[in-house]
Amino acid sequence: MKGKTNTLRFFVAQVNLTVGDIRGNTAAVIAKIKEAEYRSADVVIFPELSITGYPPEDLLLKETFVRDNISALKEMAKSVGDIAAIAGFVDLRGGKRYNSAAVMHKGRIVAVYDKTSLPNYGVFDEKRYFEQGKKPLILDIGGARIGVTICEDLWVDSSMLECLKGKTDFLVNISASPYHLGKWKERFDMFKKRAKELGTDLIYCNLIGGQDELVFDGHSLIIGKTGKLLAQGWQFAEYDLVYDLNYKPRKKAPGKNTVKIDHSVKFRADRAVSAPYKPVSTEQEVYEALKLGTRDYLFKSGFKKAYVALSGGVDSALVAAVAADALGADNVSLVFMPTKFSSKESYDDARELADNLGIRLKVIGIQDILEMYLDKLTPEFMGLKPDTTEENLQARIRGNIMMAFSNKFNALVLTTGNKSEMSTGYATLYGDMAGGFAVIKDVPKTLVYKLCRMRNKKAGYDLIPQNILTKAPTAELRFNQKDSDSLPEYSLLDRIIYDYMENDKTYSDLKGKYEETALKKAIRLFDFSEYKRRQAPPGVKISPKAFGRDRRMPIVNKYRE
Repeated sequence: MKGKTNTLRFFVAQVNLTVGDIRGNTAAVIAKIKEAEYRSADVVIFPELSITGYPPEDLLLKETFVRDNISALKEMAKSVGDIAAIAGFVDLRGGKRYNSAAVMHKGRIVAVYDKTSLPNYGVFDEKRYFEQGKKPLILDIGGARIGVTICEDLWVDSSMLECLKGKTDFLVNISASPYHLGKWKERFDMFKKRAKELGTDLIYCNLIGGQDELVFDGHSLIIGKTGKLLAQGWQFAEYDLVYDLNYKPRKKAPGKNTVKIDHSVKFRADRAVSAPYKPVSTEQEVYEALKLGTRDYLFKSGFKKAYVALSGGVDSALVAAVAADALGADNVSLVFMPTKFSSKESYDDARELADNLGIRLKVIGIQDILEMYLDKLTPEFMGLKPDTTEENLQARIRGNIMMAFSNKFNALVLTTGNKSEMSTGYATLYGDMAGGFAVIKDVPKTLVYKLCRMRNKKAGYDLIPQNILTKAPTAELRFNQKDSDSLPEYSLLDRIIYDYMENDKTYSDLKGKYEETALKKAIRLFDFSEYKRRQAPPGVKISPKAFGRDRRMPIVNKYRE
């Protein structure tokens, strides 16, 4: 490169923040600003809505909340020295709210950029809360031109992006991009395209952490103007991505929408190098998302311990393993509650799993409680054959016991239903659905098995007993019961669910692709079970379309194809 070349050191602060914790979030950002200054960074970057956490939802309708976040921003700015700091906040002007990025330097807020592309699909609802920004923002730091954008701004072709084309050396994007399986690849492909289109190096800072059903996976990126990946942050962990980027200082005076920052770029003999990150397998990626989502939901909600009801089956085994890994075995209690329908095989499997996890298994028989219920109900049920009523009583007794533990010991009950069961209603309201957080609510049954095998491979032995992975799935609410008595085989069911729910295919689309009887049964069960799903606890989103924020169907719905 001809002419003088300078270097800017970027500090990308991939931090775990909490919605509504304005004081805690502000303190975390200020601490990172000081660290970035110590690391001789020129620019430090934080995620979208750093002060409020993301997504703040209807907290934004409380004016005091918005004003508190602005007050916190002003305090934050006072902590900034010679470095340029970019952090997300909610701005309030003329009675309107904006999803904004503040640029702070030498104790002042020197510029504010408002997000121009407001997503309003899937889990996003930003048009409910924010006004659309109108202007681009370019910073001039030591002759380097830095464009500022927020999350969706980079995903949508717009006049704002066109205004930045060829006018920046670096493009910063602060983001709160929720995770789903493979989302990091989508981001990389999009940002690679943008860097090449706009002819600029791209610095992307993403949020990390769990918030209700969402997980933010970090995986911040630095991509060169040719589309080459230069550096990336770790996935599912806080990480400081520090990287030096070269540029040729521009002599032309700053133009429209450009703010000059009086900062002297330092000469450095050494270069900042961040540890390389290698993407993990599909199963490991999902497992890490489940761990992070579970840990943050529990701890950020003020709980310290969790309870899991073990059945001896694969779903509760996976939830127990995730809980132990996420929270620590000392913070997890496991309970086995047999009836006469529970096999010795299930007890042995539950006991072996608990021993492998280093957790004492509590065994509480419920046959006597079930018989008491049945005795009380006999006069009312006279002449009627036993059916799912008696089966569901067992699940509800177990739910009551688990919630008693929750109340007495201030612990959160983790439910064990998977996406295949939630799709078809193969679960009991106020029974196995009773609890505070549904860890694998968005994990299909076939993936549950893959995650268990991955965890065993990582452990180097059968942490989750092999018998749990090979025996036929059963709820054991009656003798010789199998899931396949009520549902199509999971290998088929999960494919139907994927097409019908996640791809929005219709019966007409799928007729001929799947066996007719199984297809009709799966769709009938799916459509009828919305009332159950609406009452299920929140759970970690790992697919592009999860039950909850992604999908909004009426509970009372008479439409059938």
